[in-house]
Amino acid sequence: MLEDDDYRTLAAVRAELRGFAHFTEEVVRAAGLTPQQHQVLVALRGAKNGELTVGQLAEALLIQSHSVSGLVDRLQTMGLVERMRRETDRRSVVLHLTPRATDLMASLSRTHRDELRRIRPLLISLLSQLD
Repeated sequence: MLEDDDYRTLAAVRAELRGFAHFTEEVVRAAGLTPQQHQVLVALRGAKNGELTVGQLAEALLIQSHSVSGLVDRLQTMGLVERMRRETDRRSVVLHLTPRATDLMASLSRTHRDELRRIRPLLISLLSQLD
């Protein structure tokens, strides 16, 4: 059975996670991106070989393929994502970051890493209270 302290801890964890999400939204908007566009770039940057199909990206982001296609279209117009046919299967199209997007991601990711490092002690402390 959960005690009042457990609920306070869960509320504090949620508040910290939401605070980080808000931080992320503000940082990426200042860089000219929507949070969803940033999520696409993060998923592509973190993908094996730096490439995903639209379907794989939709699965990673937990959204519909047609929504991903619209996001990718806008990112392609912005010069941040490119579609390429696979060498091994010319019917298959994969998404890649452009060099411009790679540079942007390096800057944004450093900022996010620094913020996570800042809140890490508090998160560890809160999460350890759930044992």
